[in-house]
Amino acid sequence: MKLHDLRPALGSKKKRKRVGRGMASGTGKTSGRGMKGQGARSGGGKGPYFEGGQLPLVRRLPFKRGFNNIHRVEYKPVNLDRLQEKFGESKQEVTPETLIEAGIIKRSDKAVAILGRGEITSALTVKAHRFSKSAQEKIEAAGGAVEVLPLS
Repeated sequence: MKLHDLRPALGSKKKRKRVGRGMASGTGKTSGRGMKGQGARSGGGKGPYFEGGQLPLVRRLPFKRGFNNIHRVEYKPVNLDRLQEKFGESKQEVTPETLIEAGIIKRSDKAVAILGRGEITSALTVKAHRFSKSAQEKIEAAGGAVEVLPLS
């Protein structure tokens, strides 16, 4: 096969409709727009929202348009295996600031949630905005402490 042999798939290319090219073409004179009225004018016709005075579909189904909760709190998840990896050998305090320094999270604009994936062996004092039940149990079982920070 060579470049000059390449052809588009049959039926994938369609010639554009050339309207207003004489009566024999089938789309001459009024060019498929009918005789008179709004649809015959340039820029004529109503938009997809208009339903002739009937309440439009998008207003009849408000639940389909979506909803953004302005009070939603976004958490930055951190798992125990990451804490063990970065702070495992030291018995220090883990806060959102130390997580940024360790490179686990990038910014402190979101609340931090500690999740329970992995195991932890060192006794760490972990300060975060939220803890999963399993993470709290594993930290306390390792001899560490958990402190819930207030959401600001």
